[in-house]
Amino acid sequence: MNDGGAKTETLLKVAEIGGRGRSLVTAQSLRAGQIILRESPLLLYSAFPVLSSVSSYCDHCFRLLASLAQKCQSCSLVSFCSPNCFASHTPWLCESLRRLHQSSSAAFSDQPSDRQVQARFLLSAYNLAAASPCDFQILLSLQGSGSNGDISSSAAANFLHSLLSAVCPPLPVPISPELTAALLAKDKVNAFGLMEPFSVSNEKRSVRAYGIYPKASFFNHDCLPNACRFDYVDSASDGNNDIIIRMIHDVPQGREVCLSYFPVNMNYSSRQKRLLEDYGFKCDCDRCKVESSWSEGEEDENDVMEEMDDEDGQEEEMEDEEGEKEEEETCGNGVDDESSFPHAYFFVRYMCDKENCFGTLAPLPPKTHDASRVLECNVCGSLKEDEVSGN
Repeated sequence: MNDGGAKTETLLKVAEIGGRGRSLVTAQSLRAGQIILRESPLLLYSAFPVLSSVSSYCDHCFRLLASLAQKCQSCSLVSFCSPNCFASHTPWLCESLRRLHQSSSAAFSDQPSDRQVQARFLLSAYNLAAASPCDFQILLSLQGSGSNGDISSSAAANFLHSLLSAVCPPLPVPISPELTAALLAKDKVNAFGLMEPFSVSNEKRSVRAYGIYPKASFFNHDCLPNACRFDYVDSASDGNNDIIIRMIHDVPQGREVCLSYFPVNMNYSSRQKRLLEDYGFKCDCDRCKVESSWSEGEEDENDVMEEMDDEDGQEEEMEDEEGEKEEEETCGNGVDDESSFPHAYFFVRYMCDKENCFGTLAPLPPKTHDASRVLECNVCGSLKEDEVSGN
């Protein structure tokens, strides 16, 4: 499941942290570039609305389709890149998609696109219940409750429950509005988006598919993360839709490991809005505590970067003056204390500078005792020499 054959459980442990709830913390010191988790999806589903035209991706592995794609002749709604992928298209799921598309009731076609994507998720979840009851129970065990009193969420659950119950063949599991609401809540807070291929000309990439990765869902968010996610969906290798969690920099034992749930270049107000709407919480990480005191004018991205550059220059001067004292203030075992990282340091060293990328850089997995001096972007895939480590 991770680099060097070590089990994830030997690298990370679950702990309760005040104000953050269930968290993953390091069970030992972790190195920059170290792979701490590689996980296959429990469930994958297309990010395209049910009533949209056929997508250009395989409906199982979600690679880009080639000219020899195999289209389902029964529902004519999905295509696959190989016979192995086509085998995942069960008769129940095929018939459900066909009936749902044929019904095309005004009530459904008038629904927003995200409601149609939610219908895809529910079909995949119910199909999972029939194919693997144990995996369905894992899905139900994830965080997320359908009883949070959100009126819009309840309305969506009731609508989709009524629609799927009426249109689909007999469902593989007994369902209820409560189960539907619970599943939708778990999808909302646990799903990872698999993005479309990066293009310099495309400033905003779309999601091609969503996946549920139970172990990866344990990672909390931080606006200056110490780990980041990689995926290689269009690679030809097996496990192309696995996600890989890799350390950005050294982290000592006992420290929480966090991901950023979105590109790190977003400003404070945009981050807070996104987290509250999509995940239901307000972030009070160290970066947010600093930026919450900035004026609205300072939150312009160019102003922020200029201020960070000034901070970086001041930090370098302080380091030159303090010399050995700085070394004494780092954590043990030669691992830098990530809380001492200035904002500018993270942005300059770990943010990809390719146009319209906004990805995060992490070292390649170390092959020796020394960390790799080559950084890889988790969005565009470009490689860059780590100038800091080379000094």
